[in-house]
Amino acid sequence: MVVLGRIVAPYGIKGWIKIQPFTEAVGTLLDHTEWWLSEAGDWRAVEPESGRVHGATILAKFPGIETPEQAVRLKGTEVGIPRSALPPVAEDEFYWTDLEGMQVANTEGVALGEVDSLMDNGVHGILVVRGDRERLIPFVPAYVIEVDREGRRILVDWGADY
Repeated sequence: MVVLGRIVAPYGIKGWIKIQPFTEAVGTLLDHTEWWLSEAGDWRAVEPESGRVHGATILAKFPGIETPEQAVRLKGTEVGIPRSALPPVAEDEFYWTDLEGMQVANTEGVALGEVDSLMDNGVHGILVVRGDRERLIPFVPAYVIEVDREGRRILVDWGADY
């Protein structure tokens, strides 16, 4: 499953929910008729009744969720779709899930750790690298020199003392 967003809050009084997308194009999730929700690690399929882009978020209405009290129970739930439903990426593009678990080393050959997760600061992605300590490395060409998909390694221009 590829996580494309997370439910962050109820919206309105009729059971709508607000989703923070993890995609560059905010409305990507709306291209799919079946979404998957992860609650306590268990995935279940759901077909949204309705959805729309709302600024930098997505608003959606799910069957059986009719009140804000019901909607708030979904807060923190991840929203995803099967990998097979996603289009292939270009050579210089990546799904964040593909980067997780990759080993990160700098140009001096120092192992910095493993990509634990990624986050978005509103401008670009940030690699959360865990090793001897946590490092937040901007996922931009100035710092990310190479991503070796087959070798599951990322080469960065990032000092070991940063």
